[in-house]
Amino acid sequence: MSGRYIVRQPIRDAAGNTLGHEILYHGANQAFSSDSSTSSAEFAAANTIYNFLTDNSPKVLKGTLNFMTFTTMLLMKKTPRLFDKSDLVIQIDDAVIIHPLSMHLVQQYAKEGYRIAVNDFQFTPRYLSLLDDIHFIKINAKTATELTIRNTVEIAHSMNIKCIVTHINEEKLYQRAVALGADGLEGPYVAAKLTTQAHSSAYIQSNFFQLMVAVTRDEPNVEEIEQMIAADASLTYGLLKMVNSAYFALRHRATTITQAIMTLGLGQLKQWIYLLSASNAENEVDPGSEEFLKRSFLRANFCSELMNHAKNMPISKSEAYLMGMFSTLNYLIDAPLEEILAEVPVADEIKTALLTHEGRCGKLFDLVLSYESADWEKITALAEELGIPDNMMTSVYFICMENVNTLWEQLTSPYPQQLPPEDEASDGSQS
Repeated sequence: MSGRYIVRQPIRDAAGNTLGHEILYHGANQAFSSDSSTSSAEFAAANTIYNFLTDNSPKVLKGTLNFMTFTTMLLMKKTPRLFDKSDLVIQIDDAVIIHPLSMHLVQQYAKEGYRIAVNDFQFTPRYLSLLDDIHFIKINAKTATELTIRNTVEIAHSMNIKCIVTHINEEKLYQRAVALGADGLEGPYVAAKLTTQAHSSAYIQSNFFQLMVAVTRDEPNVEEIEQMIAADASLTYGLLKMVNSAYFALRHRATTITQAIMTLGLGQLKQWIYLLSASNAENEVDPGSEEFLKRSFLRANFCSELMNHAKNMPISKSEAYLMGMFSTLNYLIDAPLEEILAEVPVADEIKTALLTHEGRCGKLFDLVLSYESADWEKITALAEELGIPDNMMTSVYFICMENVNTLWEQLTSPYPQQLPPEDEASDGSQS
């Protein structure tokens, strides 16, 4: 039986900047129908999604504009009000447009300041009558002709409406949408098309790899870790910047690597090493790199947390974390992944999983990739093969996403030149 999953899929512009994310849900929404005979099933499905969002909407919303399709039942349950107007785009499809009560609710939300998007826009009277109330038009790249996309984009732009082309699953559709002037691009190909910021190949010779391996061992050697950080000025600067940020509100500033590690703890330190190295802590991180780095962290966290449920795995949680983190190294270093992994002392099972997707580690890696691309059937099949209950995957996914967002906030918090008076006068400290 297929599980119920909720996942975020990025919507990007032609330059690779992230415009927002669509919240995709599977399983529960299959019961939605305008047929009154299925009203009880629709209500149960809507109730499932409503309850999930009530518990998780802060995690879902963090730092992005969210596009979410609402059914009549979700609109009636006032689900959009779980979201702040600035964070939400209410998406509607044909089933809502032909439902008089639904359209009344949508128009009411529009008057309240919520943005509205129309899925699979069509040139029919009932769609055209909405143009004054909508902010985004979405077109299916797989079913719409080039002429339809061109005309829709032109009409949308003439009315200050943005046009998003969806279901882009290959380079050809991507390039066509870009050429026709689409404001946003969405689909499996777009989700996988990471913005690359290549670094010098000399980066592979740094102590980064050894340091990542050192902090993710089951029994890390703290003295060895301190020596590695001390040998890298950028890492040392970034570590002290982060630990002395407003997030930790220390009474006394940490001035040494040892103090910084004690403040963080090895659990958080291992999550920061990669980010501090990759982002070049002395500079601002551009939006494309930010999305890339967050993707790396989410994969690492997701792989690690799924290990709590996967059966008969030949690697540890810390090794699974490395597998997720290292899966994007070829984008960072601009070298073949096989060449990069040859320089890294990680388990052969991890190398095999990343290069050929074989073995149980390969299945775990593929499960994470399938969740990223919302490949529902593959998610269910792989979860079953690994012995992972599919009813907990969505919760784990959003917990990992929240962890990533929290970590990113810590890194990007300002590095104070001096502690504020209230911190200096504080009797306690936070660690």
